[in-house]
Amino acid sequence: MFFELKIKSFLSLVMALLILFSIPLTSYALASFEKTGAGDEVPNYVRADITGFDLHGQDLSKSSIAGAVARDANFSDVDLHGTVLTLSDLKGANLKGINLTDTLSDRVNFQKTDLRDAILVNMIASGSSFAGARIEGADFTFAILDSDDQKNLCKIAEGINPITGVGTRESLECAADSSGGYKPAMPGA
Repeated sequence: MFFELKIKSFLSLVMALLILFSIPLTSYALASFEKTGAGDEVPNYVRADITGFDLHGQDLSKSSIAGAVARDANFSDVDLHGTVLTLSDLKGANLKGINLTDTLSDRVNFQKTDLRDAILVNMIASGSSFAGARIEGADFTFAILDSDDQKNLCKIAEGINPITGVGTRESLECAADSSGGYKPAMPGA
């Protein structure tokens, strides 16, 4: 009798754990947190689905958003300097006024994003796509972009970044060509 009670208790516990862990968490984006050297916690959205989230104005500097889906999310005026943003899908996201200085942003989908007044200084964005992005007033100084992206961005580059005072065309190193369009400036030109 005593042995039967222990087995029933054990089986009840196993069933309760199975039920607890079978509750789907896929509809929630869970941020993990890491301690920085100063003891502060930094949110990380690695492989998270943060589609449509409103992160406006947050300090997410030195965090990681690698492998995340953040379509149509609001990152306006967010500080993401020094972040890892690789393999992420930001299509249609609001990145107006975002600080992406010193970020590793390779293979990121920036298609149809709003990058107006963004600071993208020293950003590595190789393999990324900026098709259909709005870039008025964005500062791309020393950013590493694929040459096709740079050429296409030069076609629509205009404005001056309100924080850095650098012109978008200047930061992309665009130069006027004979057809009145823009092309990347050649080194030493």
